[in-house]
Amino acid sequence: MEKPLSRQSVIAGPEADPVRRQFLHSGDGARVLAERTTYVDAVVRDAFDKFLLPVYPRGMAALAVGGYGRRELFPHSDVDLLLLEANPPDTQGREAISRFLQSIWDAGLRLSHSVRALRDCLELHDTNIELNVSLLDARFLSGDADLHGQLESRTPKYLAANRAALVRQLCRMTRSRHAKFHETIYHLEPNIKETPGGLRDLHVLEWLKKLRQDATAVSPWMNPVDEPRAFLHATRCFLHYRSNRDNNLLTFDAQEEVAAAGFHGAPGTNAWMKEYFRHVRAIWRETLRTVDANEGEASSLLAGFRDWRSRLSNAEFTVSRERVLLRYPHALDKDPAMAIRLFLFVGRHGIPLHRETEKRLQQYQESLRGYFATGPALWPQWQDLMSLPHASFALRAMHETGVLGLLFPEWTDIECEVIRDFNHRYTVDEHTLITIQNLEELRGTEDPARKRFAALLEELPRLALLNCALLFHDVGKGDQDSAESHSIASRRIAEGALRRIHAPQEAIETIGFLIEHHLDLSAAMTGRDLEDEATALYLAHRVETIEKLKYLTLLTYGDVGAVHPTALSPWRLEQLFRVFAVAYRELTRELETERIESQPASPEQEAFLKGFPTRYLRTHTEVQIRTHLQMDDLRKASGVALDIRRAGGVYELSILTKDRHFLFASMAGALSAFGLNILKAEAFANQQGTVLDTFVFADPARSLELNPPEMDRLKHTLERVVLGKIEVRDLLKNRPKPAPPSKGARIAPRVSFDNEASHSATLVEVVAEDRPGLLYDMASAFSDAGCSIEVVLIDTEAHKAIDVFYISSDGRKLPAERLEGLRAGLLRAVGQ
Repeated sequence: MEKPLSRQSVIAGPEADPVRRQFLHSGDGARVLAERTTYVDAVVRDAFDKFLLPVYPRGMAALAVGGYGRRELFPHSDVDLLLLEANPPDTQGREAISRFLQSIWDAGLRLSHSVRALRDCLELHDTNIELNVSLLDARFLSGDADLHGQLESRTPKYLAANRAALVRQLCRMTRSRHAKFHETIYHLEPNIKETPGGLRDLHVLEWLKKLRQDATAVSPWMNPVDEPRAFLHATRCFLHYRSNRDNNLLTFDAQEEVAAAGFHGAPGTNAWMKEYFRHVRAIWRETLRTVDANEGEASSLLAGFRDWRSRLSNAEFTVSRERVLLRYPHALDKDPAMAIRLFLFVGRHGIPLHRETEKRLQQYQESLRGYFATGPALWPQWQDLMSLPHASFALRAMHETGVLGLLFPEWTDIECEVIRDFNHRYTVDEHTLITIQNLEELRGTEDPARKRFAALLEELPRLALLNCALLFHDVGKGDQDSAESHSIASRRIAEGALRRIHAPQEAIETIGFLIEHHLDLSAAMTGRDLEDEATALYLAHRVETIEKLKYLTLLTYGDVGAVHPTALSPWRLEQLFRVFAVAYRELTRELETERIESQPASPEQEAFLKGFPTRYLRTHTEVQIRTHLQMDDLRKASGVALDIRRAGGVYELSILTKDRHFLFASMAGALSAFGLNILKAEAFANQQGTVLDTFVFADPARSLELNPPEMDRLKHTLERVVLGKIEVRDLLKNRPKPAPPSKGARIAPRVSFDNEASHSATLVEVVAEDRPGLLYDMASAFSDAGCSIEVVLIDTEAHKAIDVFYISSDGRKLPAERLEGLRAGLLRAVGQ
């Protein structure tokens, strides 16, 4: 018999821990769990005999519950312990319990305990369902066996009386947890315990099995989960040993290390992650089926709805209990084209497949593969499917059953594909399906900002072309060996796939164009001054026609929104529509030189405007101009005037003062010191030497909204900064530094110049690792180089800052000979 785990091996490093060494050699997580459980059992029993048994010869029992009760103690898991009491403890009893618990902590164990009376364990706790669930895993350790026997004997009656409520609450908890992770397993850095398909779902399967011993306990089509369980157990052991704490987050760095360890998975990080997703997908599917089967009897309304849905059945498919079944399952082998008709049915009605239907599709995969390999003329049916109201639902069903990969083998290259871009939340395949789902959710939206895009969707002549472009827009990311950009590679791959199903050439060309240009509008949103005439000309040249502009606008809406749940913020949503409007205006206006003429209403206004660039009149309304003129009167009296207003989820700041060195940089630093995220900034100067700087910024912590005095403090600080009474670097010292990205996702800074993007300014793009005060340092570098900042466009993707500056010197573009010196200064600034 192997020697059990010792206290030393629980708390010591790998050199002194034989179980850890053996695990890192073999990857056997089961032995770790068994050894640690055996050790903890011994510690608890010894402590009980020493401290509690003398005081409680009867009337107290120690039970292992939760993960400890299941014998699933990972290297740094909490020890869940229940002290079952017959009567409330007196002073002597409380002191004994305290010494008992302290001795367990002294043994190097992290304890999570409760003391409960027998009646408490046999009551339904609506606000503490976790207690009821934890008792499903209860295991006797030491103490009064008769008291534990009473609990065991009464539990069946308690479960019989409360089974329905417990099942209902457990299913509700599970649905709520899944919703927190957006109902998907395909997270790039998953929490292997809590995300859908993780260890918690395995626990749900076991709890429902114990609660429901009838046919609905676990779905009758139970997939074996032993292999996924062993995989996740080993992975969690690795994460605990790696960080020496209860850590369940599979970060990019951890993925590289666990893959390099060489156990439980194919070699290579991406291959190992695909194996991970294969396992959690099996658990996720089984959990959904089991929860569906256990969510209680349908209400009369739902029963009537189901009865109505059953009338959708036709000669090939029937609807039973909200699931689609094949009337003649074996016909699929002789008529594989039935599969396409099946998914047309799903896409039309939005009804999921029955498990038996999924099994038939898997059973006849060879027939389907052979049929699709002949190159049938499927474009008419495929076009219909991609135009249906539930197209994304049908595509997801095709993906889950493997049919999508059989029809388009190119799709398999991005299945579970992890792209190490820390701004993205999902794998490539999941991201792709969400893009199409995002467009479907536009129908019926009540959000005014999104209604504009819903109207564009209604105007599209052929929705199928847009959905096809979205389906293939990132397929090139699976071609790791290609030297092409992923947009070009995706177009090439998509065109080959579409020719195979006999799509017409004009459709192929349109879809290919959309794929190749799918990043154009998002790049303009964050990297171009939308008020610059050159930007409008550039966009019109790229999109070519109004019809293509509408397609690309909606493609960008779906694509950006699928990066992560908050990627399409109100600011980005507004910027996207502005990109559409700018390009649309350029495509529709007559070819003529555009001039803006101003008729000042007074000598004061004329003096104020004199020297401002004409873009000032283009970018500001008459009301805003009058406000700035009134602010200038205040500026003359006090040296500075500022105005902050909230508009559309962001704040707009205007500051008027006399120009001075480092003015723009100082204001940027002050805003950063308050934890505010600058989204856009512009600078204007008139002939009198008055500077008008405007900033659009977001308040992610909502401190200005929730704490009104903070707005007054911000205004006061800005005024003092402008007047040179506060050193900005002192303000920035108080900003906490964010956690650095994983070592595999560090950002190498780069600076690029474009002297053709604008008629009057040099465009400078800086990509760097984001940090507090970054914009301040870059603006200071521009000032040191004698450059004036006209427009700043700010974009941040997780830890990556992508900032675009329109700069000039003496009112003109920078000459080529000054660019390298500026580049060196900027690289020094971002590297601080």
